[in-house]
Amino acid sequence: MAFIDINSLKKTYGPFEVLKGIDLQINKHQVVCLIGASGSGKSTLLRCINSLEVIDSGTVSIGGDIVSGPGVDVNALRRRVGMVFQSFNLFPHMTVLENITFAPRVLLKEPKAAVDDRAMRLLERVKLDHRARYYPDQLSGGQQQRVAIVRAIAMQPEALLLDEITSALDPELVAEVLDIIRELAAEGMTMILATHEMQFAREVANLVVFLEQGRLLEQGPPAEIFAAPKEERTRAFLKQIIDAKRI
Repeated sequence: MAFIDINSLKKTYGPFEVLKGIDLQINKHQVVCLIGASGSGKSTLLRCINSLEVIDSGTVSIGGDIVSGPGVDVNALRRRVGMVFQSFNLFPHMTVLENITFAPRVLLKEPKAAVDDRAMRLLERVKLDHRARYYPDQLSGGQQQRVAIVRAIAMQPEALLLDEITSALDPELVAEVLDIIRELAAEGMTMILATHEMQFAREVANLVVFLEQGRLLEQGPPAEIFAAPKEERTRAFLKQIIDAKRI
C-alpha cells in the first residue's frame, strides 16, 4: 500500500477547476518531483495534501489514514507532514532558534532543552549554528530558506512537501539549498517537490510527475520522463526547458 495515496482529487476556485481528478501514489522514502508550467497545479496539489486548501472531492490518505475532508485533525496532519514554502514564512520577530523550536515546544509539548539541542544540531548540519541568535532579516535568502527547511524537519515529520523552494533565491544561493535536499533524500526522507530545477529533479527524484492544466498527464522515472516522454505536451515542455538551457 502506498504511504501517501491521492485519489481523484479535485480543487476549484470559483468557476476555475485547478485540479481535475489527480491520482497519485507515493511510497515511503520516495522523492517525487512535480514539474510543469506555472499554473499547472503543482503548488495547489501540495497545499491540498497538507490541508492548506480544502479539496472539493476525492481523498488524501497517509499511512492508511484519511487526512482530507471534514473533521480532519489539521495539527495532527502537520505533525506528520512538514511543508516548506518559496517565501520562507519565518516569524520576523523571532530569532532563528525560536523559529525552529516554537512548534515542537507548543504542538509536541517537548521540553525546551531537548528541542533547543535538536535545533542546534540541525543548524550545525546546515552550517548556520553561528546564526542561531540572529533574526530573519539579518540573513540572506539562502540562509532563510535553510532555516525554513530546518524548522520543518525539527518536527521530525514522516514526509516533507517543498513548494518551489529555490524560486525566490538568487542563482548563487540555489545550490546551498538543494544540497540539503540531496542529503535528506539520501537519508530516506519521503519528499514531494514542486520544482523548476529540472537537472535537480533528474538527479534526485525517484518519480517525476508532469502536470498540465490541472491534470496528471504523465509520470515515471526521471530517465524515462526526460529521455523518452510519451506525451506530446511533455515533450514540448521539456524542449522549452532545454532551449532555455535549464537542463
